[in-house]
Amino acid sequence: MNIPAILRDSWFFFSTNLLSIAKLCLPLILLEAFIHQWISTIAGPENEMVYGIMLGLLFYPLYTGALILFLDARSRNESPQARNLLAASLRMWPTFALLTAISTLVIALGASLFILPGLWFMIKLAFAEYLLVLRGLSPIKALHESFEMTRGYFWQIAACVLIVMVPLWLLSGWLQSTQGDNVGGLIEILLNSADNFLQLFASVVLFRVFMLHKPQPTEG
Repeated sequence: MNIPAILRDSWFFFSTNLLSIAKLCLPLILLEAFIHQWISTIAGPENEMVYGIMLGLLFYPLYTGALILFLDARSRNESPQARNLLAASLRMWPTFALLTAISTLVIALGASLFILPGLWFMIKLAFAEYLLVLRGLSPIKALHESFEMTRGYFWQIAACVLIVMVPLWLLSGWLQSTQGDNVGGLIEILLNSADNFLQLFASVVLFRVFMLHKPQPTEG
C-alpha cells in the first residue's frame, strides 16, 4: 500500500469534486449544526454531548451514505444527481444508523479503557460503512467483515487515518477552545460545519483504501 499515493489521489479527488461534495453534504451538515446550536441554547451545555450524539445518529448516516454512493459512482465515471444519492441514503438510514450507534459505542468503550484501544477499534471498523452501503451487508456482518479485511493492513490503514485525522482533531480542539462567550451563534454554526465538512476527506481516503482491498461481494 503506497500511503503517499493514496493521500495524493484522495486529495486530488476531494479538491476536484469539492463543489459536488459540498452540494451533496453541506446542507445536512449545516442543518445538523444549526439544530445542535438551538438545542444547546435551550437544554444547556451539560446535555450538549447527549444531544450531539443523537443528532449525529440522525444526520451522519444520511450525508455519509450519500457521499459513499457518490464516491462509488464517480469511481465508475458516473455523475449521479444529488437527490438520487440522498434518496438512496435515506432508504438505508435505519441500518446505517444502527451501524453508527454500535461503532460509536464500541469505540467509546475502547477509549474509556485507554486511548489506544479506542483507536484500535476505530481502525478495525474503518471499512464497515463501505461494506454496509456498497455490499449491502447487515451492520453486524459489516463489522465482522471489516475486522477481517483490515487484518494484515492495520498499520497502513492507521497511518492513512491518523495523518488525516490528527490535524483535523487538533483544528477541532483549537476551534472549540476559541469559542468563548464572544462567539456568536452563527459563527459557531459555521465553524462546526466547516470542521465536520473537512472530516469528510477522511471518508474519501478510506474509500480509496477500501477499493484497493475490497472483497468479493458477499451475501448479506
